[in-house]
Amino acid sequence: MHDVLDDRDLVPDEAEQRATSGYQVGSLVEEARTAARADDRPRLAEIETELAATPRDPGWRYHEPGADELETLLPAPTPAAPGQVVDLADRLYGAWLGRCVANTMGKPVEGLTAAEVETYLRAAGAWPQQGFVPLLDELPAGVSHLHESAPIASVGRFSSIPRDDDLDWTLVGLHLLETYGDAVTTEDIAREWLNLLPFTQTFTAERAAYRNLVGGLHPPETATWRNPYREWIGALIRADAFGYAHPGDPGRAARLALTDARLSHVANGIYGETWAAGLVAGAFTTRHPLEALAAGRSCVPDGSRLAEVLDGVTALATDEASYEDARAWLREHTGQYNWVHTINNAGIIAVALLWGEGDFVTTVARSVAAGLDTDSNAATVGSVFGALYGSAAIPADLRAVGGERLTSAVQGFDGIALAELAERSLRLAMRPRPGGENA
Repeated sequence: MHDVLDDRDLVPDEAEQRATSGYQVGSLVEEARTAARADDRPRLAEIETELAATPRDPGWRYHEPGADELETLLPAPTPAAPGQVVDLADRLYGAWLGRCVANTMGKPVEGLTAAEVETYLRAAGAWPQQGFVPLLDELPAGVSHLHESAPIASVGRFSSIPRDDDLDWTLVGLHLLETYGDAVTTEDIAREWLNLLPFTQTFTAERAAYRNLVGGLHPPETATWRNPYREWIGALIRADAFGYAHPGDPGRAARLALTDARLSHVANGIYGETWAAGLVAGAFTTRHPLEALAAGRSCVPDGSRLAEVLDGVTALATDEASYEDARAWLREHTGQYNWVHTINNAGIIAVALLWGEGDFVTTVARSVAAGLDTDSNAATVGSVFGALYGSAAIPADLRAVGGERLTSAVQGFDGIALAELAERSLRLAMRPRPGGENA
């Protein structure tokens, strides 16, 4: 895990972030890694100062607007829709089920490469993946580790859905909307983070923002001060509750996601959350992943790196490219990013949904097989799948293992039933919207 209190992580990660964002960092990435390995704190401090002064490449071809400009580019909210969504209650239940089950399917192998995932699952007799990951007594050659959660998230190791930050954040989003409604502010969100979540149960950009809040900073500075994780996947995984509360209304869901994301992220980190919120919201009014992905894409600014990757994946699907070709294209076009960056993982989510063959296990398994942030990607894929097809699409045997109850670090939510979460989301979704009636 990256330690936001340790310069040996922060400075190399900042060098990598600037390098992949078009800044002319020269040899500073390798110099930072070398200084970190040598525990050379004075040199790391010098490199951090040098990084801050690096210019952006004049040939940088992307336009990636800030939060204020992005708000003007998002789709207009839909005046009224939730009462018109077919089987909304069941689809919300399916979304919660899908998110929780799929997250657990990806959890033990989080952080592994695609090759390592396949090596491990083959050794466990579970390739292609058909459910939760088995735990082997000895790791096969080529796999150096599993995620630290493996002993509590593998087959036969849990009786309720294991705690995970991807699931905690969905609960936080539900709480925010129940407490403040759509009028929630970024300052409200900051206050609730400190009230609801232990610091040690946050990671990367969220932990940096949390540290910054405790240090007296306010949004949007919380997203930028010593936060090299500001374009990583942390905001994307916080989006689903906003889509649940606004089915069929990607614009309104994305605006809430923007309010949330700006606490900890910038640029593609923010776009990842607006995209995921729009994707989830759009999934409730279609049975076709391509249409849901189009709703999400409408919440990402043209000219951004995330838009480029999402458009590339969609073009491959339109051209009827094979699943293998789609994976190869994604590796080629996103291989420069850290394994928990937004852009590469969003591409994995899109590929899994488009090449999942309309089957929950196949779709989730393809998100896991791609490696990287396997639990986060699987959670979003499962959430969208449940919103698209309803609770019956989630296999009964997988649902039963976790007892449809969720373990959580969020204050007031530990042990909660997924049926209750779905009911509470339905109440939010059915609230009257400005400019129309929900009937």
